[in-house]
Order: sequence, then structure tokens, then C-alpha cells
Amino acid sequence: MKSVLIVGGGLVGLATAWRLLERQPGLAVTLLEKEPQVGAHQSTHNSGVLHCGLYYKPGSAKARLAVRGIRQMVAFCRAEAIPHDICGKLVVAARPEELPRLEELLRRGAANGLQGLRRLEPPEMRKLEPHVGGLAAAHVPEEGIVDYRAVCDRLAARVQERGGRIVTRARVTRLSRHGAEWVAGTPAGEFAAEFLINCAGLHCDRVAALAGERREVRIVPFRGEYHQLRPERQGLVRNLIYPVPDPKFPFLGVHFTRLIHGGVEAGPNAVLAFAREGYRRTTVNLRDLADALTFPGLWRFLARYPAMVRTELAQSFSRARFCRALQKLVPDVRPGDLAPGGAGVRAQAMTPTGELVQDFHLLRRDHALHVLNAPSPAATASLAIGEEIVATLGL
Repeated sequence: MKSVLIVGGGLVGLATAWRLLERQPGLAVTLLEKEPQVGAHQSTHNSGVLHCGLYYKPGSAKARLAVRGIRQMVAFCRAEAIPHDICGKLVVAARPEELPRLEELLRRGAANGLQGLRRLEPPEMRKLEPHVGGLAAAHVPEEGIVDYRAVCDRLAARVQERGGRIVTRARVTRLSRHGAEWVAGTPAGEFAAEFLINCAGLHCDRVAALAGERREVRIVPFRGEYHQLRPERQGLVRNLIYPVPDPKFPFLGVHFTRLIHGGVEAGPNAVLAFAREGYRRTTVNLRDLADALTFPGLWRFLARYPAMVRTELAQSFSRARFCRALQKLVPDVRPGDLAPGGAGVRAQAMTPTGELVQDFHLLRRDHALHVLNAPSPAATASLAIGEEIVATLGL
């Protein structure tokens, strides 16, 4: 292999480019990004958390790559002087029925190789987080926070230093095979390479279709909305406070996150976005909306989780309801403590039966590799995912 074309300049695409050039100096690597800068979507529209692998099924790619990935990401941030803080987090059981699930999380975390996990009772919890509620908590000391914008920029610089080419404003609109090469058509011109790697995130299923793949799974965009604690109330939270996930729901639930450059975020919820880059309720992309609404999997998903759909919509439109969910973690928080925050959109792959694809999903072909599901913890695990892609290619 002499040349590689990477579609998508988020963390996974950048990390893949960096790992390729690390493994094979002199390889012709071209990365195409449709936005004016790299890392414009999922990579920087998130809570900035370094996830260490607590939640994921032992033996899964998510578990393996999150554990390896956080250690690689921390090492990268230290080497590059990127702001980060391994501050630890609490995962709180607020009700008696959550206590067995808390124990299962501790078991999973230990099986995944996490260090220093321990169960805390309320007096110990409040030494770490004086305002936290709940009956018990898991303390996860390896979790942290980071500036993912800085990670993206530094990776892009390192890729270019090693001879890689990054082309922005280069949305891929056409892919075709000409002899031994892929040719990508973009507004910035045509680009050719022997091998194609699709890291297009929110649009990965469409890029795969351009390359001739059937869309057996589809990206369904879920917007996650955040509030911020007002400055005078940020003392309610020191670091990271999460709920024990409800197995009846496919998402983690709202939580508190200290931000690396100051402030505290609360959220996100999870509501269907009317655009794959729909960071506001009012943003509608008719193509994206039609793509979701004509997909049978979405309707089967909505039928499977009606209570979650109602709850998440209510929290989206009512700050008081959003606050009630947060009060399970920090009882002293009040609706007036919350100011509007930002939002992110999760690129979640869904099957036609309405099931969320739970693990990272790489589809290997003779001359291509498609990353078809890489939601959280892909930002944390991006360097390890890039390493995995390189290993999959046999380089």
C-alpha cells in the first residue's frame, strides 16, 4: 500500500492518519474534511470527558479500546502539554434498585482492567463531592477531562509534520474505482489513493453508500442538550457526577461535568435531531429528517422505548423537569441555577430492527475500511481506534 485516502477529519480520522504515518513513514496520506477546520462536530461538541471503560461489556471493542485509549490519550496530552485533568468521577446509585447495578458496574470495570475502583458510602462520597446525594457510589479515579479542540489541532499539526495532507472544505460527493485507485470527488477537486478509510462520523453510512456498500445500518442522529451551572452555583460540583445507567434506556442519563477551562455542565439528554448537524431544536435538514423518518428501525426503536422518549422530550422543553433528573445526583440544585448551554449530536448506528449498535463497528473490504459506529467513548479511544485500524490493515 502506497497511498491512503481518509474521509473525515474528526478525532478518529486524525488519529488514524497519525497512526498510519507513525507505522509507515512516507505513506501518502490524504485526509478530506468537509468543514473549514478539523474536529468540527462530535469531536468537539461533547462534554470533554476522558472515559476509562467502566460501562462497557468485558471483551467488547469499546471496553478494550477505551481502557487502552485513555492511557494513550493521557500520554499524548502530557507529551503535547494539552490541558487535561485526571480528576476522577462518582457514579451514584440514587435508589435501592440501582444498588445491584452499581455492583455490576464495579465488576465490569474491574474485568476491563480499571485501577482503583471502589464503592463508597454516603460519608465517603461527600468527602469528594460535598453536595452529592444518593445511597452509594462507585469512585472511578482514572476518569478525567480534556480539551478535545486542542487534541484535534495538535493531531492535525503532527499529521502534516509527518507529510500527511489535510484538505478542508472538501466534502466527498462521489467515490469511484478507477483501476487500482479510489477517486473522491469534492468541491476542492479530485483526490485519488489505493485505499479508502471512511471516518465520516455523522455521515459514515452515506460515505459507505458512495463506495458501493448497502446501508444495512443507518446513522440516526440524537441531539444531547446541556445546561450550565451559573457561576455562583458551580461550587455544587467539584468534578464529575454520573447516575447509574438504567438498563431500560439506551443512554447514560443526565450528569454533571466540570469543564477543563472552567464551568460546570449538566446534561445531556437525548432527543431525535431533525438534522445530522442539528445543534438547535429549530435546525431542520429535510434530507436528514426524511432519511430518519423513512427508516423502519427508528419507528421500532421509538416503540421499544416510549417512556424514555416522553421523558427526554419533556426534559428538552422543561428546565424544571431537566433539573428534577439532576436532583437525583445533587439535591441542592435548583432550576434557577441552570443557564442554557450548548449541544452535541451523537452519530448512533441503528439496525432495521430498531436496536442500537452497541459496539464500535469496523467494516473491512479489499480496498476500503469503513468505521460505521463510533459514538462515545470514541473521542477518548481515538488513538487506540487508529491503532486498531492500522493493525486491521496489516501494517
